[in-house]
Amino acid sequence: MTIKPLIILPDPLLRQVSKPFERVDDALLKLADDMLETMYDAPGIGLAGIQIGVARRILVVDVSREEDEKNPIVVINPEIIRSSDERSVYEEGCLSIPEYYAEVERPASVTVKHIGRDGKEHVIEADGLLATCLQHEIDHLDGVLFIDHISRLKREMVVKRFTKAAKAKAV
Repeated sequence: MTIKPLIILPDPLLRQVSKPFERVDDALLKLADDMLETMYDAPGIGLAGIQIGVARRILVVDVSREEDEKNPIVVINPEIIRSSDERSVYEEGCLSIPEYYAEVERPASVTVKHIGRDGKEHVIEADGLLATCLQHEIDHLDGVLFIDHISRLKREMVVKRFTKAAKAKAV
């Protein structure tokens, strides 16, 4: 397994819409393993393919607590087929927007249809942190960032800060 470099805001790649996979093969499974390794190393609880420069519809999540056994989930070609009217608010962060956190309101529960590592269709009924994490990562696959769910003023301040940092780093 290989730890991949993370794509950081303001990289325009983060706004790209990811394409679906046609089939599950060894290359895809290696990508999933690399993504899990990268996510755990960061450390984070979710990672979308686009965050390592792969514009394909894959994400990995693990919302288990540190003291618990790891519970990695590989989600290929996800589709939210149901979301609750009930809302919940979580303080979200993102590996592509390091050290910035904001409260985001999303549906409290979702049903996600996807392909698993085994190449078969699966359905995840999620609520709580898992529901939030899945929605956050699926947003990435659609070119949406969690800062798109906060006020325009706060979002512009974050983008400006990361743009300035990227320019300083490039010099």
